[in-house]
Amino acid sequence: METIRQRLNNALAGRPVEVPVYAVYDWFVNNRPTVDWEYLFSLGLGRINHANLVRHEHPNFETVEITSKQDGKTRRDIRLVTDRGELHEWYLGEWRQEHFIKTPEDYLVMKRAMEGVRVYADAEPFLASEASLGGLGITIGQVQGLGSGRTPLMVLQIDWVGLEQFSMDLAYGTPELFELIEVMNEIKLEEIRQAVKTPATQIKLWENLSIDTLGHVHFRRHQAPLYRQILDILCGAGKKLQVHYDGRLKVISEDIAALPIDGIDSFTEPPEGDLSTFEARKAWPDKFLWQNINLNWYSLPEKELAANLKRVIRDAGKSRHCLMISEDIPPDWHKTIPIVLKILKEINGVLLKHE
Repeated sequence: METIRQRLNNALAGRPVEVPVYAVYDWFVNNRPTVDWEYLFSLGLGRINHANLVRHEHPNFETVEITSKQDGKTRRDIRLVTDRGELHEWYLGEWRQEHFIKTPEDYLVMKRAMEGVRVYADAEPFLASEASLGGLGITIGQVQGLGSGRTPLMVLQIDWVGLEQFSMDLAYGTPELFELIEVMNEIKLEEIRQAVKTPATQIKLWENLSIDTLGHVHFRRHQAPLYRQILDILCGAGKKLQVHYDGRLKVISEDIAALPIDGIDSFTEPPEGDLSTFEARKAWPDKFLWQNINLNWYSLPEKELAANLKRVIRDAGKSRHCLMISEDIPPDWHKTIPIVLKILKEINGVLLKHE
């Protein structure tokens, strides 16, 4: 009997897999301790691990973190200190409450922090993850530095500036923003050059891109050229690029099709996204669809849930597709995740009877 690793690798390679793997991100396994993960794995749930492929030396800044309690939750205050000033952000629990960059001058402080960064390949986290997984799933490489493993424009929008301020600075063409982007782009390309030295074959960018918040003009002007440079490096080394695109993508579906991106990670149907599985497969016939099951599906009657699963399996095709828990855990996980696994086994059983 094939392991989940074998089935997923077959799907990635374009070989037919009658019923897709259903797997969960390692982040949830590591951060949702009340879920009985071992029980779910025993039922057939797979696991997608992620491992950083690079390490950094930052000679021009240091970070200082202070932890305290606020309203019964953990508060983390982080200062990034350089010889040209310092920046501050803070979190309450898992959620960021304030971003590092608030003014044009802050972009210059961050630019100083990024100057002189050195990047080195580091295969150890990947090898350790693969050894621990066995047949339960696969490990995907990532390139996380000070940001969250995204390309610079998305790091700034999501992690360092925030949507509102970033959108205004981008629209007004704030020079300091583009000075920082230029420095960050070079670092990202060096991260990719180092990452391809490791054994990882799949490398992910955690873009969290939804075109509503960036716009197709800026995607074509800034993102697409950088992707092409990244893809030149990856393809030249025989590596594959996965991009975490969990939002609305219809307006740039042709742009995505024109790029040799291997897979769309956390692809989600409406209402979160704006493409059905049928439309996505039509737009990207060769790309792998790492499909997040919409959270509201878990609350549907079992017959309707089964109909949705059968539909997306049919529309995605027999390869280059899997099902995922990649955005959130259903609150009644102990009932709904086993139901999904049961439905998938029943679908497979019917298919086997017809062979």
